[in-house]
Amino acid sequence: MHKNVVWLLVVMVVNLSGCFNNTVSTRPDVINIASILTFDSIIGKVAKIALQAAVEDVNSDPTILNGTKLKITFHDSNFSGFLSMMEAIHAMETEVVALIGPQTSVLAHVVSQVANELQVPLLSFTATDPALSSLQYPFFVRTTHSDLYQMAAIADIVRYYGWRQVTAIYMDDDHGRNGIISLGDQLVARGCKISHKAPIKPQATKTDISNVLVQVALMESRVLVIHTCANSGLDVLEVAKSLEMLDRGYVWIATNWLSTVIDISSPLPLKTLDSMQGFITLKTYTKDSNLTRKFASKWQNLTTFGLSTYCLYAYDTVWLLARALDAYFDQGGNISFSKDLRLNDVKGKILNLDSLSIFNGGKLLLQDILHVKMEGLTGVIEFTSDKDLVFPAFEVLNVIGTGVRKIGYWSNISSLSTISPEKVNMNPPHQSSSPEALHTVIWPGQTIQKPRGWVFPQNAKQFEIGVPNRVSFTEFVGQSKETGAFKGYCIDVFTSAVNLLPYAVPYKFQSYGDSVKNPSNTELVSLINADVYDAAVGDIAITTNRTRLADFSQPFIESGLVVVAPVSRANSSTWAFLRPFSPLMWCVSGIFFIVVGAVVWTLEHRINDEFRGPPKKQIVTVLWFSFSTLFSSHRENTLSTLGRMVLILWLFVVLIINSSYTASLTSILTVQKLYSPIKGIDSLMASEDPIGYQENSFVRNYLIAEYGIHEDRLIPLSLPEDFKKALKDGPKHGGVAAVVDERPYIELFLSTRCDFSIVGQEFTKNGWGFAFPRDSPLAADMSTAILKLSENGELQRIHDKWLLRSACSSQGTKFEVDRLELASFQGLFFICGLACFLALVIYIVLTIRQFYKHYPTLSESTGRSIQSGPLKTFISFVDEKEETTKTRSKRKYYSEGSSSRIYDAGNASIQNYDESKIELSK
Repeated sequence: MHKNVVWLLVVMVVNLSGCFNNTVSTRPDVINIASILTFDSIIGKVAKIALQAAVEDVNSDPTILNGTKLKITFHDSNFSGFLSMMEAIHAMETEVVALIGPQTSVLAHVVSQVANELQVPLLSFTATDPALSSLQYPFFVRTTHSDLYQMAAIADIVRYYGWRQVTAIYMDDDHGRNGIISLGDQLVARGCKISHKAPIKPQATKTDISNVLVQVALMESRVLVIHTCANSGLDVLEVAKSLEMLDRGYVWIATNWLSTVIDISSPLPLKTLDSMQGFITLKTYTKDSNLTRKFASKWQNLTTFGLSTYCLYAYDTVWLLARALDAYFDQGGNISFSKDLRLNDVKGKILNLDSLSIFNGGKLLLQDILHVKMEGLTGVIEFTSDKDLVFPAFEVLNVIGTGVRKIGYWSNISSLSTISPEKVNMNPPHQSSSPEALHTVIWPGQTIQKPRGWVFPQNAKQFEIGVPNRVSFTEFVGQSKETGAFKGYCIDVFTSAVNLLPYAVPYKFQSYGDSVKNPSNTELVSLINADVYDAAVGDIAITTNRTRLADFSQPFIESGLVVVAPVSRANSSTWAFLRPFSPLMWCVSGIFFIVVGAVVWTLEHRINDEFRGPPKKQIVTVLWFSFSTLFSSHRENTLSTLGRMVLILWLFVVLIINSSYTASLTSILTVQKLYSPIKGIDSLMASEDPIGYQENSFVRNYLIAEYGIHEDRLIPLSLPEDFKKALKDGPKHGGVAAVVDERPYIELFLSTRCDFSIVGQEFTKNGWGFAFPRDSPLAADMSTAILKLSENGELQRIHDKWLLRSACSSQGTKFEVDRLELASFQGLFFICGLACFLALVIYIVLTIRQFYKHYPTLSESTGRSIQSGPLKTFISFVDEKEETTKTRSKRKYYSEGSSSRIYDAGNASIQNYDESKIELSK
């Protein structure tokens, strides 16, 4: 009976275990994980070794997983997306809780679909395609840095060296295309662009690669960014070497596949090294630590391959997964799987999918993975909210000799810098790039001179250059009616500059205009933007509106708007001596002469006999003293300190006024001058007279928009003869008051027409330049050539050839000098006026004080009572000589003293008499 009971219990346990399908204990003895690699690739070989080492270290560490062991199985994708998917399905049959890999981004796109359906986290340390970060792949976790940051680093390098365009060479798969899309976005954000894309098909032969690179060699850009995998990248370099594309003038920037090859395959064959000399490449930055050095020592005992950053990230990925599993179990998670009911619909139709199950704890484990924070071989392992690793950083390397040379760093905090990222993180003020953000680079061809970055494309058609067909001022640019050839100042400057370029530029001129009137240069420039012309050469002013349509070279001639008007000689007249000063200046000067004379009289009146006497005489004295100071011939002496101070300041003012008047009058009487009622653009704005301008010039719109001049006042003129006639006729006879045009035209116009002159100041500043399409490197090279023409004197020689004309005899004269205005002397008059005011204030205070001191005496001496009027008494006191006041005060003082003595003597006599009388009575 007991045996029956035991068997019954066994059957019940078996049945119960069947009810909990595929359920295991909370902390199982073994956890299955799988890795999908490409065994035949150099990265796959070293990654497998690193993963095995990590699993061994995790299993031997008692502090992790509490005795549970990791069991990893490896599956070969053999460079095939189909095989990767099949291997992933095969791995799922063993009820794995996580997949590590696959190795490439292309395979990751495929395997991620399987991982999503079965809710198994997929960790990859090599799939760097930025598109894998999208919401489409929730179970994909990248345990290295996205190519998005690598492309940002390359874009910063391109901008740092001043290049504007790059050619992208890449593998035409998900990894290559999405990486180059990110590069294009990063370049555009920095004002650069990809000028040509050169995709290479997967599994391409060297012939295929050669066909692609031949096309690249015909492009203008010499800055080449190569973004491939390791195996195909070496083939590209070998073909480029055979096509002589690794010589001087080229710039090669490789993504981190090149640094990986160098690290793993070191030492490389000399032939391979020779094909990458002068390259710039990136390498994921890993912090140097004791853990890293210890693992590097261990690595030497594991394999003969070099240690790359992919090995470090593979090792950290296993530890990341182990810590996440440990947290998963701590939260009560268990390893359980359930059938996917959707697979019943395809059962027996395509594949036997009965063995595939959904990992029930996949979502929880995924969250635990993303919340891990640890210190690994590569540094801090921590994820952002976008599932990216924190602190993306790269080393910038220059391949030279038999190895690489570190020329700087890049991080998302500091951009390019010669300071290591961890120091920048500790010292945030170093965030901005310095002028020496990278050390010196040795470029292809063993040169340290930065390559220009582009050449004129060898397969390009001739440049179609638009040239305005002018009917006036053809000295600047014109077309021969007989031969159709273009000539003129602008044409000679352009051809001379092109001859200085270090490469040939095939071009041909195309006439723009109807030969009846001057064409609009703004419309010509707009045709460049419309791809009708490849450039424009002529008398094209660089204006704001035109710079929105095209890029311009360095100006080859200075320009600006000026006003030209009829002028006449200003002859001398009877009243010419009044012309040096303006009327206001004469009035203020006369007033100050009288004021200063009155102030000095006031200060001297009480103490100086020369400033006293009858009123008529005092008035004459004031006027004489005031105006005689103009010649320093005043005979009156000043006795008071305040009067002398005022007089010294006034004599200084008179000296300045006298000198200025003399100089201005001398200039008026001896130098021939020209006169015009128009003084400049301000005079034209204030008047209502018509204004001439060159037909189809930007001047019309400029005057309307900037100066508010009504369009009805603007008269278009075509030929220099039209300018002359309109100015001669004047506004009263159907002409214009003045003409507004650019200085080069006006100077040429005035060279043989002496009845007109430029009036006022130049009121704009610009120049003439050659127009090119947006971001055209030719604009910068032509600017350099124009500067060379200026430095070697060739630009001046061309100017003299076309624009130097016989000068008018009036060129030695000067335009009428403006009168001296009050504004030029305001400071002097202010100082003098302030001195007079202070002197009067001090004098009045002293006089009032003296008045109150002598007030009683003054009242008695004048016979007035105090009640008769203090004001009249004060006026009498002021008019009285100071010496008289003091004498009267002394006399009163002595008289009062004598009376006191007499009174005292009388009292003493009376006292003596009384005493004698008393004695006698006794």
